[in-house]
Amino acid sequence: MTPFFARTLLRLYRGAGTVIYPFIGPFLRARAARGKEDRARRGERYGYASAKRPDGPLVWLHAASVGESLAVAPLLERIERLDVSIVLTTGTVTSAELAKQRVSERTQHQYVPLDLQRAVGRFLDHWKPDLAIFAESEIWPTTIRELGRRNIPQILVNARMSDRSNRRWQQRQALAEAVFGQLAQVIAQSETDAERFRALGAPWVTVAGNLKSDVDLPQPDAATLATLQSQIGLRPTWLAASTHAGEEESVAEVHALLLPHERNVLSILVPRHPDRCADIAAMLRSRGLTVVTRSSGEPITNETQVFLGDTIGEMSLYMALTRIVFMGKSLKGEGGQNPFEPAKAGAALLSGRYVQNFREVYENLLRAGAARLVRDEKMLAGHVLHLMRNEHDRDVMVKAGLATVEEMAGAVDTTIRALDAYILPLRLRSGLERLRASDAGPNGGHDSRKDNGPDNGQDAVAKAKRAGRP
Repeated sequence: MTPFFARTLLRLYRGAGTVIYPFIGPFLRARAARGKEDRARRGERYGYASAKRPDGPLVWLHAASVGESLAVAPLLERIERLDVSIVLTTGTVTSAELAKQRVSERTQHQYVPLDLQRAVGRFLDHWKPDLAIFAESEIWPTTIRELGRRNIPQILVNARMSDRSNRRWQQRQALAEAVFGQLAQVIAQSETDAERFRALGAPWVTVAGNLKSDVDLPQPDAATLATLQSQIGLRPTWLAASTHAGEEESVAEVHALLLPHERNVLSILVPRHPDRCADIAAMLRSRGLTVVTRSSGEPITNETQVFLGDTIGEMSLYMALTRIVFMGKSLKGEGGQNPFEPAKAGAALLSGRYVQNFREVYENLLRAGAARLVRDEKMLAGHVLHLMRNEHDRDVMVKAGLATVEEMAGAVDTTIRALDAYILPLRLRSGLERLRASDAGPNGGHDSRKDNGPDNGQDAVAKAKRAGRP
């Protein structure tokens, strides 16, 4: 693909977005009907703001879904402490619920605008961010172009490049360079990710590790945990967490394989997407299994075979109920799910073989003896049964997991240092604006943002770069 063809393709992409813009309404309404969109806040997807822009410097921080939101939470808190306001965007209803629970008054939450020129332009016109930070693998061509056109630095943090995405971008090298060349900096999870971004045209790439290594598990409600533990008693348990389509059937099969050996086993199942739980419960019951859902409030009895976690933000509660955890999207799906959570929760970790999105983390865990990979349901059932009956082996895995994730911590500090050249000018500007406001007095009334000029923050960034900072 030639550079000319790449530019033409990007123009066609933007043009197609303009054409379909008037027809997006039915699409969003259909998604809202399935619980995929917040009906009351659909306007935000068109770039219409539902909150006022705060005064002073502003960072746009985007995290697509729950996993990314949790990963950037420590980073968000650190930026807030630097006296810089944030507009946090996410793309899913579950991540919006999580944001509502966790963000402070210094951060405004919005749904991310669709990657259509009018929606992105409307969003940027209102929020006027001084810096845009995207998490992991969020690459939206129209958004990147609009930010570049307004000279707003854009940085990809906790960046990863999956095997599949890397192959696709490599086949379109000129297009990749046109897109990734717009990024001011990429802060990658691993050297493998960093090399891939460099090869695809990203001009400045550093490595900080995985931000998820620094995320503390929230403490579950003590009373709720005690109630559930008393209901379970001494029954052997295991948890299948963040499962994807097809893996719930695998959990039912594993449960059946365990029953001849552990008649009283309780399987705890927490799908990645709670909106699928009604169908999952029906499938489990069709197989003759007795199911209790968390949201029903029904007690777990001796007859309960599967405890189905259908709530949001309670993974730490479910993990506290067992010491054996299988992480989903790894047996039937591909990519894996966050292994830091079970390791920090003090559980022995099991996973399928498809963990490309967390390759380096699993390599460290496997090397330390903290995790085991399985190829099918029979192998998974065998490992679960072994760990239920061998406390010593389970404890060895738990201790190795805790030590490994502790060694991998520190990604937030490294990321903040890498962002310093961009955040420091905003912090200085915020202090100057407060000083001017206090000098003006309560009735002095002048707009310090106008005094500074619209590009003052960008000038500060440019000066930092000329001084030799990244």
